[in-house]
Amino acid sequence: MTALIIFFSLLQYHLISSVCGAPLAPALYVFGDSLFDSGNNNILPTVSKANFEPYGVDFAEGDTGRFSNGRLAPDFIAEFLGLPYPPPCLSFRVSTPVTGLNYASASCGILSETGQSLGRCLSLDNQIDLFQRTVESSLPNHFKGPNELMDYLSKSILVVGTGSNDYMSDTSKQYTPQEFAQLLLDKLSLNFQRLYSLGARKVVMFEIGPIGCIPSMTRTNQHNGKCVEESNQLVEYFNDNLLGMLKNLTSTLPNSIFVRGHVYWLGYDAIMNPSKYGLVDTSNPCCETWANGTSACIPNLQPCPNPDQHFFFDGYHLTESVYSLLASHCIGDGSVCSPTLKELVTM
Repeated sequence: MTALIIFFSLLQYHLISSVCGAPLAPALYVFGDSLFDSGNNNILPTVSKANFEPYGVDFAEGDTGRFSNGRLAPDFIAEFLGLPYPPPCLSFRVSTPVTGLNYASASCGILSETGQSLGRCLSLDNQIDLFQRTVESSLPNHFKGPNELMDYLSKSILVVGTGSNDYMSDTSKQYTPQEFAQLLLDKLSLNFQRLYSLGARKVVMFEIGPIGCIPSMTRTNQHNGKCVEESNQLVEYFNDNLLGMLKNLTSTLPNSIFVRGHVYWLGYDAIMNPSKYGLVDTSNPCCETWANGTSACIPNLQPCPNPDQHFFFDGYHLTESVYSLLASHCIGDGSVCSPTLKELVTM
């Protein structure tokens, strides 16, 4: 029932912003990995791509490079804000839209070395480099002066989802769990301070999800129950300290609001109690994948007939229905995002 209330609240706000013709924020900028990538990796020399069916089978624009059957969490957030889906930044060579861009890149992470063994990808540093180019070279053409540009940036929403690939990299094995979590948080804090220096004021950082529950982990590691809890414990060291880091930034950087997307527990609860969220299968990928359900979808094979009842679309990534769940709770549920996105746009 709670999920339905949040959904209709989201729908109501989307309709209001559409009817009034004014978006709730001037722009949405997206940073992260394959959970948020909308097609940047299509253009990069890497094996980590999703520009083929069955990816996008339920998306109006087809196989755009999203690692899912349909929309991702930032797409639902864009709908709520009354904005177009932020297009992949690498697809723009000349004119840059003022409604936002997506800089996320599959297989990359917080650390610069993460994901490079699969080919080229954009680390969080690289993504912020591109955002800096947008702010300093592209956006000024659309505004009368620096004050108007800074006002626009201060009202824009930035969403970030990254870190899981860092935990699946070899680098993580060189540190104790506590040391590695702190290494990532320290680097992330510097990244956020840099975004602030470029004009960002409203930033939502999603927690790392329960990586011990993804098929690529559960099918290759010994475990009891549904998930590899040892792997979940590793990311909890990061998640448990994320809120404190974000609160510190909010208190020290004037007029900033850094919000934690407390989605770990929500994803874990959905996996353990699927019927509560309208799901049926929270263990197996919906599509036929390489390596016995532990990898990406095999191109052009028909996926399962009911992806909306699955948690996972492939061996790593989520279905549109789960992204909708995560986004809608951040928009309207204070236990997931505080302030909620609904509140953040008015602040």
